[in-house]
Amino acid sequence: MKKTKSTIPNKSVFKDRKREADYWEKHFDRAWSDSKSINVKFARNLSETLNIRLDMETLNDVRNQARKKGLGPTQLIRMWIMEKIDGKHLQTMGV
Repeated sequence: MKKTKSTIPNKSVFKDRKREADYWEKHFDRAWSDSKSINVKFARNLSETLNIRLDMETLNDVRNQARKKGLGPTQLIRMWIMEKIDGKHLQTMGV
């Protein structure tokens, strides 16, 4: 039985970005050709959209706060809503 060299590198290669980049430069084609196709299933979009109108000043404030946190304005508003909902649930539980 003929033993072929694995295209998966030793873990030590990934400790240094330059070594990792060099490895994949040399071995990408072989790793790609040795790979197998897989079927991927994605869940349907399980959420719904809610449109909220905000005045320009409020929207700018939200955008600025989101930028400071490294988030998009939609993510920040979603976080605020979830925090408020969770807080309400905690209050009804007597916490």
